[in-house]
Amino acid sequence: MATAIQGQIRVGTLDELIAKGCSVVTGGGHTIAVFAHDDDLYALDNRCPHMGFPLDRGTVKDGLLTCHWHHARFDLSSGGTFDPFADDVRSFPVTVVDGEVWVNPSPPESDPVERWSDRLHDGMEHNIRLVIAKSALGLNSAGADYKTPLRIGSDFGMTYSDEGWGQAMSILTCAANILPHLAEEDRPRAIYQGLRHVATECEGRPPRFVVDPLPTGETRPEVFKKWFRNFIEVRNDEGAERALRTAIEVGLSQSDIADMIFAAATDRIYIDAGHIVDFANKAFEHLDHIGWEHSAQVLTSLALGMATARRSEELNAWRNPIDISSMVWEARRELAELFEQGESKLGEWDDEQELADIILQDDPGATLDAIKSAVRYGASPEQLGSTVAYAAFLRMARFHTSNEFADWDTVHNTLTAANALHQALKRAPSVELARAVLDTAMSVYLDRFLNVPAQRMPTPNGDQVDAEAFGPQLLSKMNVQQQVEQSAQVVSDYLTGAENPEGVLATLGHAMLREDSGFHMFQIVDAGFKQYEERKGTDAGRHVLVALSRFLAAHYPTTRSVDQTFQIAERLNRGDELFRDDGE
Repeated sequence: MATAIQGQIRVGTLDELIAKGCSVVTGGGHTIAVFAHDDDLYALDNRCPHMGFPLDRGTVKDGLLTCHWHHARFDLSSGGTFDPFADDVRSFPVTVVDGEVWVNPSPPESDPVERWSDRLHDGMEHNIRLVIAKSALGLNSAGADYKTPLRIGSDFGMTYSDEGWGQAMSILTCAANILPHLAEEDRPRAIYQGLRHVATECEGRPPRFVVDPLPTGETRPEVFKKWFRNFIEVRNDEGAERALRTAIEVGLSQSDIADMIFAAATDRIYIDAGHIVDFANKAFEHLDHIGWEHSAQVLTSLALGMATARRSEELNAWRNPIDISSMVWEARRELAELFEQGESKLGEWDDEQELADIILQDDPGATLDAIKSAVRYGASPEQLGSTVAYAAFLRMARFHTSNEFADWDTVHNTLTAANALHQALKRAPSVELARAVLDTAMSVYLDRFLNVPAQRMPTPNGDQVDAEAFGPQLLSKMNVQQQVEQSAQVVSDYLTGAENPEGVLATLGHAMLREDSGFHMFQIVDAGFKQYEERKGTDAGRHVLVALSRFLAAHYPTTRSVDQTFQIAERLNRGDELFRDDGE
């Protein structure tokens, strides 16, 4: 018998291996299948990378190993797969010394961040959820910053986006936004969910080619702003895109770029039901994560949607039975002068609750007058945006389940538009962007019938709440359909009865991530987290999370197939046996 070789595992004699065809050994944290085939030796990780089936139970023929569970085929010499859904299996070097077979369980590896980044590219290109999930987990385990998978997903989503910025890129941005509030184990789950939405939306789409900048010496921000707004006004998306691309190229500041985009997005009334401001805000938030150097690719993707968007003054609901659009246009014309009047009182206004209550009433004229009065008495654009967002959350909190199920989305659209406007006003406050406060307040007004009757806000029971029991209790409620009021009551009681109600956002985030959540769920969780952080520890903050929990509970549970894939990837990442013969 040969002397033991340091760092290697003895498999057995060559004759024994040839007679058996395959032997399984363990060591170095691996279970390795060693094959004798066609006068050569091969060693592969014995777990099928797809779902962990023991590969020693597979079939070897013509240099190919076929797994019997899902029939994935692997090259024996390299472990590379012919079926991308399965992923590649790791191979190990084999040597023969004095008639004995040895395998090295710890050969030099490539950089794990580079390897998992490559796998993520493959998973995105072929839209393979399991590969995307494994890559997100692999990058996390390798210590990669969350921006690594985010940039890969962003580049893919912005490349294969002939229709411009879409829902999937917003979902990916929402996933990145909520990461600080999530439990550590849920952070790769959030990234996976965002990435798989991008892969699905981009599947089969042609690429988008970013236009070249103009060969101009023009550098004045006001000129580019006028160009861009004019092109959007006449629905010329190509002209708008090139103007924006050039503005970025010549080095206009981030604030100037934001100002021109948000001005154009609000020149008309509530375009595309607020989605345009929402998408623009999300694009800027996305750049906050991945860096301004990607702005040309990201921001130019907004032009097509902005130029082709529906304008609310074209809609019957905004013209009849009350011509709301004309009322809004008139109020818009007064804003600049009103802000000048209120400039000396800036910081003195503090009537958010009173203004929110007026916005929720059945009088659009009174709402517009109240907003104008607030401006006159020193309300800042950011304060106005915050107030309208709070009113929209109150509308959701009071949404009655006697309404049609689809009307949850009606209230939701206004809510997320209001939050987007608030965030945009924090980023780039201006009189032009503040015009959208009037528009969005009117959208809250138009949703008034969904509070007839109004659902009562949960009354705190006054009991002390066990923080450890909160999470399981809320998740248990959301395991059953239509536990809307019950879930809201649990959240309300926790916020009022716990000494330090930390963890509420992490639990709500987990409740969303374990489901087959789509665009609206990610939007409202991101918006709810932002608005709650503004009002943490107050009744208003409780109202925000009551609204959020009611919306989630109304839509859950789902089949949870998306998270099932992630759980499989988690178990594979840990080395668990997904397939085991209990008879052995």
